[in-house]
Amino acid sequence: MLRESTAKSAQAAKMFHNTIVKRPGSTFINGLTTSDLGTPILEKALEQHDAYIEALKECGTEVTVLQSNDQFPDSTFVEDTAVLTADFAIISNPGAKERNGEIREIEPAIKSFFDKIYYIKAPGTLDGGDILQIEDHFYIGISARTNQEGAEQLKQILESQGYNATIVPLQKFFHLKTGIAYIGNQTIVVAGEFVDHPDFNSYQKIIVPPEEEYAANCIRVNDYIIVPSGYPQTKQKINEAGFQTIELDTSEFRKLDGGLSCLSLRF
Repeated sequence: MLRESTAKSAQAAKMFHNTIVKRPGSTFINGLTTSDLGTPILEKALEQHDAYIEALKECGTEVTVLQSNDQFPDSTFVEDTAVLTADFAIISNPGAKERNGEIREIEPAIKSFFDKIYYIKAPGTLDGGDILQIEDHFYIGISARTNQEGAEQLKQILESQGYNATIVPLQKFFHLKTGIAYIGNQTIVVAGEFVDHPDFNSYQKIIVPPEEEYAANCIRVNDYIIVPSGYPQTKQKINEAGFQTIELDTSEFRKLDGGLSCLSLRF
């Protein structure tokens, strides 16, 4: 884990006190993927997951570690199972049928923190990786995993609770947060189709070069931005914008279309 500080911190508008992660199981190497990056190495993935947990702790969060379940190879990507706000939670309905059972496992953990819980119901599907929160505004991606019905259900729930919500159909990215991240101070990190997307033109932009596209999936956790290692241009731009970074290797998770945001629920 590599940490770099700058003169000023991220000044996060929202503090995260808790995070939930789930250990990769022995079947992790058989997870779903659209990449062509080879089979993950389980031992290396576990080491990277250990470093991820330590980084979340360094950022000041209390980490709840759920044990692995070999029945669900992709279940370490807990972000897809729920959408969390300060006051309530939404249990999602993942778009891949192989992953749908993961919500039964995450539900007890969510209930230990939240009294008010909503649910996305079939035929609606929704992956948490398609949901981006920027202050009191949620952006909901329509993707191969999140359909229009699921997006509309979430929009209705959020608006009933005083949030704003915008539905954003994706053109190329796997999930919405594959290509965009909010890092505080009205600043977004963007790649590909989101660089000039009209829905995001009101924000300050850190543009990720095409060869570093994977680095767009970074996460703000309190005073730090956690970034994937190996993308020096993007990290430099984030540092130069005045943010502190922690750099983590996520190579084995990338092989299964996973990134930094996928590996935790933050609230």
